[in-house]
Amino acid sequence: MINNFLLNDFNTLYSTAPFSKINESDYLPAFKTAIEKAKAEINDIIDDKQDPSFSNTIETLECSGELLGTISSIFFNLNSAETTDNLQAIAQEVSPILSEYSNDIRLNKELFYKIKYVFDNTDRSKLSVEQITLLDKTYKSFSRNGADLDEQSKNKLRKIDLKLSELSLRFGENILADGNEFELIVEDVSKLKGLPQDDIDNAKKMAEDSKKEGYKFTLDMPIYIAFVTYVDNRELRETITKAFGARAFKDNSYNNEQIVLDIARLRHERANILGYDNHATYVLEERMAKSVSNVLEFTNDLLDKAKSISVKEFNLLEEYALKDGINKIEKWDSAYYTEKIKKNKFDLDNETLKPYFELNNVLEGAFTIAEKLYGITFKETTEIDVYNKEVRTYIVSDNKGEFLSVFYTDFFPRKGKRNGAWMTSYKSQYIRNNENSRPHISIVCNFTKPTGSKPSFLTFMEVTTLFHEFGHALHGMLANTTYSSLSGTSVLWDFVELPSQLMENWCYQKEALSLFAKHYETGEVLPQEYIDKIKAAANFMEGSQTMRQLSFGLLDMKWHSEYSSEIKNIKDLEKSVFENIDLYPSIETSCMSTAFAHIFQGGYSAAYYSYKWAEVLDADVFSVFEENGIFDAETANSFKENILSKGGTIDPMDLYEKFRGKKPDSKALLKRAGLV
Repeated sequence: MINNFLLNDFNTLYSTAPFSKINESDYLPAFKTAIEKAKAEINDIIDDKQDPSFSNTIETLECSGELLGTISSIFFNLNSAETTDNLQAIAQEVSPILSEYSNDIRLNKELFYKIKYVFDNTDRSKLSVEQITLLDKTYKSFSRNGADLDEQSKNKLRKIDLKLSELSLRFGENILADGNEFELIVEDVSKLKGLPQDDIDNAKKMAEDSKKEGYKFTLDMPIYIAFVTYVDNRELRETITKAFGARAFKDNSYNNEQIVLDIARLRHERANILGYDNHATYVLEERMAKSVSNVLEFTNDLLDKAKSISVKEFNLLEEYALKDGINKIEKWDSAYYTEKIKKNKFDLDNETLKPYFELNNVLEGAFTIAEKLYGITFKETTEIDVYNKEVRTYIVSDNKGEFLSVFYTDFFPRKGKRNGAWMTSYKSQYIRNNENSRPHISIVCNFTKPTGSKPSFLTFMEVTTLFHEFGHALHGMLANTTYSSLSGTSVLWDFVELPSQLMENWCYQKEALSLFAKHYETGEVLPQEYIDKIKAAANFMEGSQTMRQLSFGLLDMKWHSEYSSEIKNIKDLEKSVFENIDLYPSIETSCMSTAFAHIFQGGYSAAYYSYKWAEVLDADVFSVFEENGIFDAETANSFKENILSKGGTIDPMDLYEKFRGKKPDSKALLKRAGLV
C-alpha cells in the first residue's frame, strides 16, 4: 500500500476526492506513477495480438489513463481555485511531462495503425450511434493532431506543444500575481461617496486585516465592479480602471506581451504543420460554425444590427455626463453613468435589489427551478471532504431518490483563486460493466463575502452569473452516456454555452423570481414593480454589450486567423480591431490580450464567438418554454433527454433539431435583445 492517497482507491463517500489527506508533495510522484500506468495500458493495446476491433482498441483506449485523469482534475482545479507557490511550481514541472505523454500517445504509429484499421474496417451497422461517434472522434483526434506526419514534423509538433503548455500556465500565473500586487488605499472616507455602505465596511475590514489605515480595494471582481459603478470620485475610478486594464501589461516580471506573441506564433506554426492555413481554421473544423468566414459573417451581421443602437446609447451617456461638466467620457465613466441612467430611467439600482438576492436564497432558487424542470433534488452534506472551508457540498438525486451527482459550490474571492466564474468537474459520468458511474461537479465564482452582520448579497448580474454556471453544472450532472469523453460538457465548443445561457432566462421570469427573490430580513417576495423594472431594463445598453462581446470575438479571430510574424506591438493590433467598434478613447496603458485568459489560457481560442453563437440557440430554445410554460414538464424533459443527457454523443445540430424541430435562427435573439 503506497502512502499517497492520490494513488489508492478513495475510501470516501461516492469516491470523492480526499482533499484534506492530500499533501502538495504527493502530486508530482502521483503524476509520474499514473503516467507510467497509463503508458502500460497503451502498450497493452499495441501488444494485443488479436485483430484490432472497436472493443479491444477504441473502447480500451477510452478507458485508459483513468487514474491520471483523476489526479489531473484534482490538481488543475485546485491550481485555479486554491493555488499556492508550491502548486504553481508543480504545475510548471508537470505540464511539460503531461504534454509529452499526450504526444507519445497521439503520435504513436503502432497505436494509430490499429485505430485506423478499426476506422476503415468496422461494420458500422453493428455499432450504436454513440459508438460511431466515439470511433470518429478517436480517429480524428489522432489524424488531426499529427499521427500521419513524418518524424521530423512530429518532433517539431512535440516541441511546440511542450512550449505551449508552459506558456499557457505562465500566462495565467502572471495575471493572478500582477492583480494580487495591486491595492488602492483610500484614507478619507469622504472620497468614497456613492459607494454602498456594505462595500465601505468590507474595504475597512480588508484594510484592518492588512494592518493598514483607511479603506483597501483590490482588483477582485466584485470589489472592482462595485467601485467603478458607484464611486463618485472620478479620479479614483480612473485609477482602478487603469490598474485593471494594465494587468500583465506593465514593465515588470509579470508582463504577458511576449507570451501572447509566442502563443499566437506557435499555434499558427502548429496549424501549418498539420496542414491548415491558421489556428482558427484548424479549430473551427470541429465546431458548429465550421469556418472563419462563417464566424465573421455571423459576427458582422450582429455588429451591423447593434452598431447604431450602441452609438445612441453612448450619446446618452455623454449627455448625462455633460451635466457633471464632463465633456469627454472615458472608460472609467461607463459603468458609473450606465448605473445612474438606469436608476433614473427605470427607478432601479443594484442596491435596491440586493436585499432580495441573498446568495443562499438564490442558490436554493436555482435548486428549486431544477427540481421543477428536471425532477432533481439537492441535499447539503458535510460528509464530503473539501479543499477550503468556504466550499459547500450537496448530494443530487433524481425523482426516484437515486444518486445523480456530487455538487460542490465555491463562491468567494480569496488569495490564490483566479477571478471570474466557471464550472468544472472532478469526475465525469460514464457507464461501464452495466454500472452508471455518476459525476462530481463544481461551480466556482467570486461573489462578495458575507460580513459579521450581513449575508452575501448578489447584484442582479451576479444572479445571472450563478444561474449561468449552474446551467453548465446541470449539463454535467444530468449526463447519461456510455463514454466519459462524450459525457456532459464534452461537446463542440460553440454548443457548450447553450445550457448555461439558457438557464439565465429564468432570472427574468416572475414565476421563477418569486421562488427565491425574497428580502433577507422580512421574507417579502420581490415586488411586482421591481420584476417589471428588471424585465424593462433587460435590454438596457444591450447594443453596447453586444458590441463589446463581438469585439472580443473579433480580437480572438484576429490573433488566430490573421496571425503574422510581423506583429510586434500588441496594442497596435488591438487598435486595428477596436477602432471602428469601441466608442471610448483607447487607454494606452491598458491591454485586453495580456489578460484575455479565455483564449490564451482557457479553451476558447478561435472560439470566443461561441458566447454570441449560443445566445442565438438559447433564445430560440427558451421561446419554446415561453410558448408552453417556463416549467412545462414535457418541454423540460425533451430538453433534458435531447440535449443535457446526450453530451457529445451526437452532432449538436442534430440534437438541437431533435428538440426544436428546426434549425436555429437569430430572430428570437434579436427580439429579446431589442436589436430589431
